[in-house]
Amino acid sequence: MIDLTLTQLAHAVSGELRLANGDTPDTIVSGGVDTDSRLIEPGGIFVAKPGEETDGHLFVDAAVARGAVLALVERPVEAAVTQILVPDVVAALADLARDVVARVRAGGSLKVIGITGSNGKTTTKNLLARILQDEGETVSPRASFNNEVGAPLTMLRVTHATRFLVSEFGASGPGEIARLAGLVDPDVGIVLMVGMAHAGGFGGIEATLAAKSELVRAIRPGGLAVLNADDARVASMAGIAGDRDAAVRWFGRGASATDVRADDVELTASGTRSVVTADGVSATLDLRVLGEHHVTNALAAIAAATALGVPLEACIARLETVELAERWRMQPLGSDRVRIINDAYNASPDSMSAALRTLAQIVRPGERTVAVLGAMSELGEYAEEEHDRVGLLAVRLGIQRIVVVGAPARRMFLEAIAQGSWDGEAVFFLTADDAFEYLLTELRDGDRVLVKSSNSAGLRFLGDRLGESFS
Repeated sequence: MIDLTLTQLAHAVSGELRLANGDTPDTIVSGGVDTDSRLIEPGGIFVAKPGEETDGHLFVDAAVARGAVLALVERPVEAAVTQILVPDVVAALADLARDVVARVRAGGSLKVIGITGSNGKTTTKNLLARILQDEGETVSPRASFNNEVGAPLTMLRVTHATRFLVSEFGASGPGEIARLAGLVDPDVGIVLMVGMAHAGGFGGIEATLAAKSELVRAIRPGGLAVLNADDARVASMAGIAGDRDAAVRWFGRGASATDVRADDVELTASGTRSVVTADGVSATLDLRVLGEHHVTNALAAIAAATALGVPLEACIARLETVELAERWRMQPLGSDRVRIINDAYNASPDSMSAALRTLAQIVRPGERTVAVLGAMSELGEYAEEEHDRVGLLAVRLGIQRIVVVGAPARRMFLEAIAQGSWDGEAVFFLTADDAFEYLLTELRDGDRVLVKSSNSAGLRFLGDRLGESFS
């Protein structure tokens, strides 16, 4: 974080400053900010966030032991550290992020890029950050730091030397993206797609559209909206961009992607090759991130980066160094003998479909497809219908073994049986341990295995176990 005095920090969060350890209002703090006492480093600020299972106020002493010099608290704590007392530490964290980014922006050339969409945010964030980091200091989220805590923590990592802040905005309900994006008023807003992810929280696809549109509404006047021309709902946001006096830059694979487009897409087991055209200049991209759907994420990153002045050739050269978008996201494990694709960090109907299609497309003659599937979360009233669709799709794609794990995912198995996979092609297990024991004996040379579920289903760990067993 940038240098700030205790007075400036207290003013930024509208808090009451309670000094300790000989500190004065002019004492400067410049360490990192975190809500996890285990991650605090010397000189850091600990945010004592109350949680569902525990309370950060119980860990102030632990944070001090690791070197915290300031605690942001909702009630005074008996600890040898200066504290700033606020009504709501999460709201104060957001206020501090807003203040810090504004200070950095006022004193330099910082550009803020926001990314949202029902799927692909984290991959696109990582691809864009890889492109931009060679242009100058770039701050981007660790893992999927895209919520009311993770996004501000990312913002607070900027310094006066930072040229690019890449922020990922997720949401499980209306208004969340508006609040997060409103902290920084992005120069560039990227919208990837509007799908069924979190539809239960939003209340349907049209409500999801409205929520994702919040990023475009937050773009600062005169900024840029980078929109997926292949998604009609995303394309409809162009009018909102116009209201913000923001330009629109189109990416995609169809003819309406007039700014950045991919043609001649070829999928293999080791990645995807395509011809990318940006502003009339074409070049071949050999993307090593597995999955045809990641071509669209790469196009989004290229569209933003080229708008920020990075030549297409440099974008491609840097993207081709990326081997893995993120752990547990289309992560190749195992060996050439039995290849495990661990994509169980998150799942929605759209990402489930894309992963299954990728599995069906990468096999060669003599190889077998195996899909190990768990539940998709946060679908609300749409859960049963969407799990049925996945079972149906797996059968229609000709997936040769369908292994469904966990009671919430059982409808996938039942639908696969209803569609004719009743002779051992589809099996069901209540637990990941039971599925693991089955797969140890079932998998054979030439199998290509997809492990896919939402994070809450825990199948990412099953994927890791399978990867180790067949390495």
